[in-house]
Amino acid sequence: MELDPEDIFRDDEDDPENGFYQERESSKELVVYLVDASPKMFSTICPGEDQKDETHFHVAVSCIAQSLKTQIINRSYDEVAICFFNTREKKNLQDLNGVFVFNVAEREYLDRPTAKLIKEFDCVEESFTKDIGSQYGIFSGSRDNSLYSALWVAQALLRKGSAKTADKRILLFTNEDDPFGSIKGVTKLDMTRTTLQRAKDAQDLGITIELLPLSRPDGEFNISLFYAELLGLEGDNLTQFVPLAGERFEDMKDQLRKRMFKKRKVRRITFSITNGLSIELNTYALIRPTTPGTITWLDSVTNLPLKTERSFICADTGALVQEPAKHFQSYKNENINFSVEELSEVKRVSTGHLCLLGFKPLSCLKDYHNLRPSTFVFPSDEEVTGSTCIFIALHRSMLRLKRFAVAFYGSSTHPQLVALVAQEEIVNASGQVEPPGMHMIYLPYSDDIRHIEELHADINAVTPRATDDQIKKATALMRRIDLKDFSVCQFANPALQRHYAVLQALALDEDEMPEIKDETVPDEEGMARPGVVNALEEFKLSVYGENYDEGDDFQANGKVSEASRKRKAIAENAVKESVNYDWPDLADNGKLKDLTVVELKYYLTAHNLPVAGKKEALINRILTHMGK
Repeated sequence: MELDPEDIFRDDEDDPENGFYQERESSKELVVYLVDASPKMFSTICPGEDQKDETHFHVAVSCIAQSLKTQIINRSYDEVAICFFNTREKKNLQDLNGVFVFNVAEREYLDRPTAKLIKEFDCVEESFTKDIGSQYGIFSGSRDNSLYSALWVAQALLRKGSAKTADKRILLFTNEDDPFGSIKGVTKLDMTRTTLQRAKDAQDLGITIELLPLSRPDGEFNISLFYAELLGLEGDNLTQFVPLAGERFEDMKDQLRKRMFKKRKVRRITFSITNGLSIELNTYALIRPTTPGTITWLDSVTNLPLKTERSFICADTGALVQEPAKHFQSYKNENINFSVEELSEVKRVSTGHLCLLGFKPLSCLKDYHNLRPSTFVFPSDEEVTGSTCIFIALHRSMLRLKRFAVAFYGSSTHPQLVALVAQEEIVNASGQVEPPGMHMIYLPYSDDIRHIEELHADINAVTPRATDDQIKKATALMRRIDLKDFSVCQFANPALQRHYAVLQALALDEDEMPEIKDETVPDEEGMARPGVVNALEEFKLSVYGENYDEGDDFQANGKVSEASRKRKAIAENAVKESVNYDWPDLADNGKLKDLTVVELKYYLTAHNLPVAGKKEALINRILTHMGK
C-alpha cells in the first residue's frame, strides 16, 4: 500500500484523528441565504450616478457569490442553501408559491458549496427573469404570504443536524422595510402575526435570523416598522442595528481568502480538580498559522476522490485474510494473545480529561514556554451544573494570588503538561474587549528547549557591543517606523492568497486570475517620509561610518568580508563582458539558446537578476526582462 507523506509527517495538532479536531465536524455552520427577489430589488440604487445601473439584487447576489468562494477555503465543511422569495416560479419541497430554492444537479438543497454551484450562481442574474421571474408575493386582495413561506422553507432546510452540534442561521437580504405595507385592516394584522410566529418557531429551534437591510435612495431602511419585532430588537440594540448591519454587509462583501478558525466552540472537555470534583469546559481556537488545505487524491478517469483500503494476505496461502488480525507478545517461548481493547487499555496514559496537578507563581512561566497557539477555555453548565460557579471561584483566586495552574492533558499518543493562565475581563466604553476565562498553554518537553550557543571564530576576540549612541539611534528609528495598533490579522499571506486564487481560477474556469494585493510589501511612501529617512541615515552613519557601501558585507571588526569582495568582482566582470553581446539581436533571432550558461549569466548578473535555474529558465528570465 502506498503511504501518503502528508499523513506520515503531519503534526499532532494537524492530525484529523486528534481528539482536538474530532468535534470540528460537529460544530459546523448551516446557512440559508434568503434573498428578496421582488421588483423593488431590481430598481437602480442611485439613478443618474456612475453606478453602472447597479441594483440591490445584484449587490446581494455578488455578495453571496463572493461569500461562497470564500467559504470553500474558510469553512469547507459548512453547508449552505440559496433561496429566493417573491418569485414567479416555485421550487421547494413544500411546493409553496413564490419561493424558489436555487440548486444544481448532484447536490442536496442544503449541502457544501461546489464549483458547479458557484459557476451557475454567478450567472443567475442573466437568466433570472426567464427561468425564475420576479413578482410581488404579498399584495392586497390575496392571502399569499411569500415571506412566511420563505421562512417555512428555510426552517425545513435547517432541520438537518441538532442545534447543539451545528450553528444554524438564516441571512435575509431585502430592501423592503414594511413587507405588509400594501395590506390593510384585519388581513394585515393576521399576516403579520403568523409571520412573526413562524420566525419565533424557527428561533425556538435554535435557528438565528439575521437581517442585512439594503437602504433605498429615497430613504433609510426603517427597522422599526416590522423587522425589529421579528428580530427581537429593543433599546440600544435597535438604534445601533442598521450601522452594524452595514458593517457586517461590507465585511462579507470584501472578505479575503483566508482560512481561519471561527470563534465558536471547538470541543468540550472535563476538568478534574480533585477526586470526585469535575467541571465542564468549552475550548475555543485562537489565532493559528494558516496553511494550505490537505491534498485529496483523485482518480485520473472519473476525477472522484480515491478511497484507500488495506487488505492482509496470508504469507503461506496467498489468500485474503478475512478474520481480524490477532496481536501477540512472545514471552518464555509462548505467544500471549491480546485483544484490541486490551492493547488500547495498555497504551492509554490519559483519559483525555484535563487533570489539575497544582499551582505555581506566574513568574515561573516564561515566554519561551509557549511553543504553539494556546487554547481559550470557558466554563459550561450544559452537562455539569455548577461548572461556572466553581470556575469563577478558581479564576478569581488565581488572579488574586498571581498563580497559574499546572495540569495534565492530552491523548494516549501525545500526553503533555499544560499551564492554565487566568485572564481578567477588560471592558472599555465600547463594551467588552477581552472576556474572562483561561488560556491553556501547552508546555514544552525538556528537549524542546535548546540553550543558545555563541560561536566565535577567535575565542580571544572581544564580542562587539553597540555603543550608547548606536542604541539611541536604533531606538529613534524603531519609533519612527513602529506600526500603531498592530495585529497579525491586518495582513494576509500573499503566497496563500495566490494559491487560493489559482485554485479558484481552475475550479471555475476563469480566464483571468483574481488580482492579489500583497500587503507585506514595504510601504515605500511611508518609508520616504523625511523623519524616517533622517532617522535611517543617522542609524547607518552611527553603525557603519561615513564610507559605507550598501553592497558590502561587514565583519564583526567593521572590515569588508572576503565574500563581499568576490561578489563585487564578479558583478564588475559581468558588466564588462555583457557589453560585448548584442542581446536584443540574439533575442529576436532566437540565438540565446546557442550561448553557454556562463554567457547567459553575464546578462543576468549585470542587471541584478537571479542566476539560479537551468538554461531554459535563464533564457526565459532574460526574455521577460527585455519585454520579448
